[in-house]
Amino acid sequence: MELVRLKVDVIVLAGGYNVILAAKNATQTIPIVMAGEGLDPVKGGIVESLARPGGNVTGITNLSRALGGKRLELLKEAVNKLARVAVLHDPDIPGTSRELKEDLPVAARALGLTVRYWEVRAAGDFERAFAVPNKERPDGLYVPGGGTLISTNLKRIANLALTSRLPSVYQSREAADVGGLMSYGADLADSYRRVVYFVDRVLKGAKPADLPVEQPTKFELVINLKTAKQIGVTIPPNVLARADKVIK
Repeated sequence: MELVRLKVDVIVLAGGYNVILAAKNATQTIPIVMAGEGLDPVKGGIVESLARPGGNVTGITNLSRALGGKRLELLKEAVNKLARVAVLHDPDIPGTSRELKEDLPVAARALGLTVRYWEVRAAGDFERAFAVPNKERPDGLYVPGGGTLISTNLKRIANLALTSRLPSVYQSREAADVGGLMSYGADLADSYRRVVYFVDRVLKGAKPADLPVEQPTKFELVINLKTAKQIGVTIPPNVLARADKVIK
């Protein structure tokens, strides 16, 4: 890793789990500050605990994948008669696999929803995933975050959902901006501002092992009314009232 070779004073990483793990494996001495990793860093083996990270990694964790149940709940509130939800799934992303196996099934059962998984491993898989027979057509789409494949194809996914008239929910605000129906997740701008605190403490001599990993305190719900109109969905007033941003 080039930054390790240059012997920098601190490494700030806004990438996903694989990027942070690669940096941690490359150096045990240079402080690493996470800038909003979505995976639980304890379960992922990046830190020993949130309160006492140990090692050379600290920073912000958005725990975005732990919010899957809330996203399903919001989608059900927004879409009348939602019963079946398709979930895009990149099996090469470890955190996403855990979310699908442990978190979403429990949340779905509590909401009376059934989920089915659309596996995507390459860019060419998206069109295939959406080409389902009418009798198997879901009522909504859940798009987890994490991984380059999904994050670099958000507009493509949103367009496919729009063409299929499929209400969709995402963790990334960017997805709602490019045509997804709604998104819910940590306010990334707020999280990134908090990263400065960690960098300042490290540069003043604090050890990452002693700086507790912080979780987000501010979340945002974004709803794209333009998309809702195009797919024939009427967002209830009580859901709209909770939105931090409405795209018209």
